[in-house]
Amino acid sequence: MADFNLVMPKMGESVQDATITKWMVKAGDVVKEDDVLLEIATDKVDTEIPSPVAGEITKLLFSEGSTVPVGEVIAIINTEGKPESQETVPETSKASASGSGPSRKKTGEAVTEPAVEPSREPSGTGKTGQKRTTGGKSGEKFYSPLVRNIAQKENITVSELDAIQGSGINGRVRKQDVLDYIQARGKEKKPPAAVPTGKPAGMKTEIREGDRIVEMDRMRRIIADHMVMSKHTSPHVTSFIEADVTNLVLWRNKVKDEFLKRENQKITFMPVFVEATAGALKEFAGVNASVDGNNIVLRKDINIGFAVALESGNLIVPVIKHTDQRSLVGLTIELNRLADAARKNSLTPDEIQGGTFTITNFGTFRNLTGTPIIHQPQAAILGTGAIEKKPAVLETPSGDVIAIRHKMILSLSYDHRIIDGALGGAFLRRLADLLEEFDLNRTI
Repeated sequence: MADFNLVMPKMGESVQDATITKWMVKAGDVVKEDDVLLEIATDKVDTEIPSPVAGEITKLLFSEGSTVPVGEVIAIINTEGKPESQETVPETSKASASGSGPSRKKTGEAVTEPAVEPSREPSGTGKTGQKRTTGGKSGEKFYSPLVRNIAQKENITVSELDAIQGSGINGRVRKQDVLDYIQARGKEKKPPAAVPTGKPAGMKTEIREGDRIVEMDRMRRIIADHMVMSKHTSPHVTSFIEADVTNLVLWRNKVKDEFLKRENQKITFMPVFVEATAGALKEFAGVNASVDGNNIVLRKDINIGFAVALESGNLIVPVIKHTDQRSLVGLTIELNRLADAARKNSLTPDEIQGGTFTITNFGTFRNLTGTPIIHQPQAAILGTGAIEKKPAVLETPSGDVIAIRHKMILSLSYDHRIIDGALGGAFLRRLADLLEEFDLNRTI
């Protein structure tokens, strides 16, 4: 028997484990390569895990709800087909004969079936775990068990599913597509109920009349832990500088319509911020770094992540790899692609890991500035504030004048263990210079 060990994949830098939220298969199922096996969740992304090989599921080693370290074996797949012994005596028959149901062991112990068994489909199925549904004249479409389960719970008909435009490969309907459809059709959510006054068991905060308790979702809990860990790990210092970006604003106003028509892409200020940051990082390698014990790791690659706000209120940080090697057009297209994928919950593991520096845009919410928390294990993070018109004193050959200029505040939070005020301040000054010196006549 040739066994293949399916391991918990690494879903992002600094992510050490992931939670199994749903098994799509059970022991004894025969799967094809790329069939969806399970859904997992981390603080960075929720995603479906496909099978890298074809074969029979021999054993599931963890149940739903288990948090599993990266690299741990979570299932065993026999790549030589179904053993004779199991064909002769199916596992379900063994369980029936013994008078016991599926194994239910504690988290971390081997289990033969998931806690909640995925629905089994009758004849007319395509890939294992994917139902082939004929929806009127729309032809045959494939839906994963996760999509089918959501559709069943929300009373979504087959014809409605067929009408959803999928964001996956070959138009495949993904989990987020269904959730977006549910929200669009006006599914109402009940507000959290008011709670009695006093201190409920396990809470330290006094609850007053009219207060409501809203439990953090899994992603928010892990983000909260990560933020506390970052503050405990790095002594944070934040420096600020005001930059005159009038040339940049005038340039964007001049090119945005033509760029949209030519590239079918909107160009924001963020691609220029990213480009200038990459240029400054090349000059100040000590900022593009990490701490490892008593060692400083100076990163060769410049991989800049940028925070994207999700509808849930949480944040995710996609990463642009080799940022310094991309053109402004390339940066714009990649930024838009990654931001769209983040909001659709379709980022791949590779697209959220490997970052060496992060930018968070407070200006999106018309905030002047902020003091961002470092995205570990990086050493610094840049905050970009709102661009506002302000009166400013300009020096001219005929004397000083007051003019209306477009200005913004840049904030840099950095790890004071390896970046002191001189390095942090010099980096921030250089970044501001690059933005202020932007060529008004630049072509794109």
